[in-house]
Amino acid sequence: MIQKIKFIDARKSTFFATVRERVDAYFRENGISRHANGAMWAKTAFCLGGYGLLYGLIISNQFGPWTMLGLAVLLGVFSAFVGFNVSHDAIHGSFSGSKRVNHLLSHSFYLLGANPYVWSISHNIVHHTYTNIPHHDEDIEIAPGLVRVDPDEPVSKIQRYQHVYAFGLYALASLSWVLRKDYKKFFQARIGGHDTPHHPRIEYFNLFFYKALYYFLFIVLPMLVLDVAWWQVLIGFVATHLVEGLVIGLVFQLAHVVEGTHFPTPNAEGNLEESWAVHQLQTTANFSRRSALANFLCGGLNMQIEHHLFPKVCHIHYAAISEIVKQTAREHNLPYLENKTFFSALGSHYRLLKQLGHHAYHNNRRKGDRRPEERRPERPEAGDRRKGDRRRDTHTLTH
Repeated sequence: MIQKIKFIDARKSTFFATVRERVDAYFRENGISRHANGAMWAKTAFCLGGYGLLYGLIISNQFGPWTMLGLAVLLGVFSAFVGFNVSHDAIHGSFSGSKRVNHLLSHSFYLLGANPYVWSISHNIVHHTYTNIPHHDEDIEIAPGLVRVDPDEPVSKIQRYQHVYAFGLYALASLSWVLRKDYKKFFQARIGGHDTPHHPRIEYFNLFFYKALYYFLFIVLPMLVLDVAWWQVLIGFVATHLVEGLVIGLVFQLAHVVEGTHFPTPNAEGNLEESWAVHQLQTTANFSRRSALANFLCGGLNMQIEHHLFPKVCHIHYAAISEIVKQTAREHNLPYLENKTFFSALGSHYRLLKQLGHHAYHNNRRKGDRRPEERRPERPEAGDRRKGDRRRDTHTLTH
């Protein structure tokens, strides 16, 4: 039986009340809506338009196989952009103040072959509440038995090389999503530690209808209209999803699985002795916060601290409110984790994978354990994990 988690604010922190008041004041004093502005709508048109154009060019049958393969790869990139920039905000209800507009734009998730209803449960409810808590946040269960990010999980022999093969597994994430993951989660009794609700009947229809429509548009129809062999169509389909999966996987992992982020374990009563907001600061990291290009392409997912604290605010505003959040965290002597660039975040993620795989395995061997896969290694203290941050110029922990 999985414990029910409660956040106990042992330190009686006023951080969240203060930062929420300051962010509210920012929008109020500047007369700015929390939702999409003109720039956000322009970006939405760019992402959806680019996606539609690429699909249209492929299905037009005007190009040779190699050109269509290149277009399929670009389609994978734009699929990720649609998910980051349009679907994600819409499903959170932050794109617009209108529920109807959010609902309509949440249907863009079907363009990725994914189900917005299942995502709203596994991401909005479970991940955002139980961030980085093992056995509760399924987003950190990347590939059970193959990728180890929980310091309390026993380390296996194969995980010595997880810092190498994990990236290949990320590329498979989108294929798994389209062909398996949504079905599995929809019919699970619980997702993480959260009991799944009785699904509305319309959601059974939506799951199977939109999956079938996606398979038709991206597998069956190309086989019918393109002058290529069926196996070439499948190669294009797989290429699209390998690229999409790698892009999505990297962006999500760089937000929660880097040096300095915590993977806390509740006590025997199922309590975490931190407030929910402080927990978000401890388990979440930003990257490329000052990069206009990263902000444009990643849909604010490079500023996950702001997203986790204010999921109802459209990501177009994260860059502006990030300084408020960072300053308030500093005043309350709380961490504000960030990597200055994408590549410094990637390096941090790589080092953490190596630390929790290769180093953990060999540390157990040095302790005389001949079967490290059966050993539960000592859990490093938060301070010890922070000491692993060797690049202070690219990875900052603000107190």
